Amino acid sequence: MKPSRFPTALICLVLFTTRAFAVENVKVDVCVYGGTSAGVITAAAVAKEGKSVILIEQGRHLGGLTSGGLGKTDFGNKAVIGGMSREYYKRLGKHYGLPEVWTFEPSVAEKAFAEIVAENKVRVLLNHRLASLEKQGARITRIVLDHAPADDYNAPGAVKEAGAVIVEAAVFIDCGYEGDLMAKAGVKYTVGREGVAQYNEPLNGIRAATPKHQFTVKVDPYNKQGDPASGLLPLVQKGDGGKAGDGDKSVQAYNFRICVTNVKGDQMPFMPPPGYDAKTFELFARLVEAMPKQAGDKISLGNFLKIDMMQGGHKTDINNQGAVSTDYIGMNYAYPDADYAMRARIWRENRDYNQGLFYFIATSERLPANLRQQMNAWGLAKDEFMDTQGWPHQMYVREARRMIGRHVVTQADCEHKVEAKDSIGMGAYNMDSHNCQRFVKDGSAINEGDVQVGPKGPYPVGYASITPKEEECENLIVPVCLSATHIAYGSIRMEPVFMAIGESSAYAACMAINAKTTVQKIDYPKLREKLLAAGQVLEFKK
Repeated sequence: MKPSRFPTALICLVLFTTRAFAVENVKVDVCVYGGTSAGVITAAAVAKEGKSVILIEQGRHLGGLTSGGLGKTDFGNKAVIGGMSREYYKRLGKHYGLPEVWTFEPSVAEKAFAEIVAENKVRVLLNHRLASLEKQGARITRIVLDHAPADDYNAPGAVKEAGAVIVEAAVFIDCGYEGDLMAKAGVKYTVGREGVAQYNEPLNGIRAATPKHQFTVKVDPYNKQGDPASGLLPLVQKGDGGKAGDGDKSVQAYNFRICVTNVKGDQMPFMPPPGYDAKTFELFARLVEAMPKQAGDKISLGNFLKIDMMQGGHKTDINNQGAVSTDYIGMNYAYPDADYAMRARIWRENRDYNQGLFYFIATSERLPANLRQQMNAWGLAKDEFMDTQGWPHQMYVREARRMIGRHVVTQADCEHKVEAKDSIGMGAYNMDSHNCQRFVKDGSAINEGDVQVGPKGPYPVGYASITPKEEECENLIVPVCLSATHIAYGSIRMEPVFMAIGESSAYAACMAINAKTTVQKIDYPKLREKLLAAGQVLEFKK
């Protein structure tokens, strides 16, 4: 359990005393913090209910991962995706002349989000982030935002313009991937993996065995092969990984979901990142060299990159694949609790790793010629991510903070051993974790942490899991960094599910305002009736 380290006491504008700065005061019914896919749908749903709303995004793009390269939608079971979330995929379908689509180009996804906020007249505030928060008792009264234009790759940068925006609202909804508003409100949360024993979850904690996305051949991890005294290669961590079943503070790896094209006229070449050093990818080179010799020229790019084609058949969503790939394992542990400067550094390091890997595969003579040829059949798409040099504007923050709310979703929920009676949406995807560590075992590199186990059918996510304990905060809802363990969150953390839960949180917020009550004390039967009328799927019938 980790309490917030952020103060909840009044932080006044005396922070800005060196000179006179413009301050804007905004008063709305609902403040939605985080312009992710969930944030856009949440804000639009509030507006549809006739309430005033503002949507705040620290970068300059809306849609989070959905518009940031994750074009191959993970959903588990389409039958449980309803409401405005399902309507979003139908909207994308219209662009392609189809009833609905679940694979799409990033620019198409972002355009759809822009249409949604415009149609619903949602005020959007880009390039703003949380500076401070005020509470009276257990109630957030207002937040103070500073203006921090994102850098050239959309990583949140330093404050570059003076000024502030003060937002007062009756209800706040934190739709960010990081849970910053939740943390500053003093709501309890956790980071990392719980031990097996904490919630009786056999799939949680440090893994005794990690069979997938693993080294299947022995790869020497030392700078001088066979010599531990020479030190470890880049991408290999110190230590033995810990005791199986224990909890730890490691965070499953982040990456970027990368869009490339096979149309030569639309390509930009792969270029090295600043400070590129081919030695960073020595582990990758040794992995390729250690693969069975009979593979020879048959070695495939698909061994190292998961390449999924989007609508139109010429652009991709590339994800992690295998032992060494786009996941920057072990290099994100500080991110969830980091300040903005440190997050920007981690963001750039992850981007540089992904960019460097692509350049290495495309150019290194350490690799077979046919592997380089396969890589160079692709190029960054000129018409995607045009203001970030072809690289995605959103890092895949698979997991950051997780609230410890009124109900913690665990493996038991996913397996129907516990079933929420206050459903506001459904999860259906695998209990999924990417690798969390890479270290040395028996003289070879080994990955640890990958889990891919399917739930026993779709399961309900309860309202108690997106609301904090009332004594901690009575007017905050958290549909993204919701209350779940590491292994259960791995099943819930899918973009269409976030959108569905976000829509439900919007209706709950409006009900709390209308009833002049806390978000914890709304009338759930009435909320359920509203959700069903809106087309939400709250239970699964085979």
